[in-house]
Amino acid sequence: MIKNNRKNVNKKYVAGVDIGGSHITVALIDMADAKVIKSSLLRNKLDSNGTAQEILDVWISTIRQVIEKSEVKVEKIGFAMPGPFDYANGICLIKGFNKYESLFGMNIREILAETFCLNPENIQFRNDAEAFLAGELNGGAGKGFNNAIGITLGTGLGSAKSHNGITVDAELSVTEYGGEIIEELVSTRGLQHMYAELSGKKVEDAKELAVLAETDLHAAKTFKLFAEHLAWFLEKFIKAESPQLLVVGGNIANAWDLFMPAVKDTLKKNLQTVPDIVKASLAEDAALVGAACIFETALAKVQ
Repeated sequence: MIKNNRKNVNKKYVAGVDIGGSHITVALIDMADAKVIKSSLLRNKLDSNGTAQEILDVWISTIRQVIEKSEVKVEKIGFAMPGPFDYANGICLIKGFNKYESLFGMNIREILAETFCLNPENIQFRNDAEAFLAGELNGGAGKGFNNAIGITLGTGLGSAKSHNGITVDAELSVTEYGGEIIEELVSTRGLQHMYAELSGKKVEDAKELAVLAETDLHAAKTFKLFAEHLAWFLEKFIKAESPQLLVVGGNIANAWDLFMPAVKDTLKKNLQTVPDIVKASLAEDAALVGAACIFETALAKVQ
């Protein structure tokens, strides 16, 4: 678990790393105000089905480029990583997800610590959804709140919760709903599947579907169904955590007006108290900031 409060940051700059399914993004984070130094940001594509050496070569090269071109001393690196992963010990446990399987069982922390001549404790990892929420609470739409939940709507469903400055992965993507897993409905593939069932046609992503929704009744109906599924999930999440704030991110959040009004209406009908619901403001920067915020205080620890 990681404290959100940044009052006792030891180093002004931390390298934030976001590991995606087909890319790595690295940037320096100014910890004084929890912001990405835009001039430092570097994003490189990679083959997550490549060999361990191929993947690590891209990671190391990207991180090294960002650090070497910076004019400040960087001694800490924070990672936002998809799971399953042993975040406390830096060991990859990803298997059966068609990505990064060649890294299974490897101690990534030890490899990177040796490569960059850093103390292993100065390389830390956290779940990507958790990093997203921590980033938004420290430098984005959730600034000022200490009791919040967050979700990311994209290729999958990410969920995290934060209470009294401690942010953790909520691990709700496999919640059962109507005989299915909620992530299969509240995600890009969920939208694609629902639209295909209604129209017999395929769409590339949520962005394409959102454009179609202006004139295509099937596309509009798809977002209506999506809203119903999401409202059910959020009702459970809110009841369990009683948050002051819900932060929603991910690519599907860009179609906000096509589903969120209906979600809010349903929540208002079914809940006595509905938290403020806001769209994430940091976009892809959130995970970078949140990854760096793992070093927020001298007491910050992964538990």
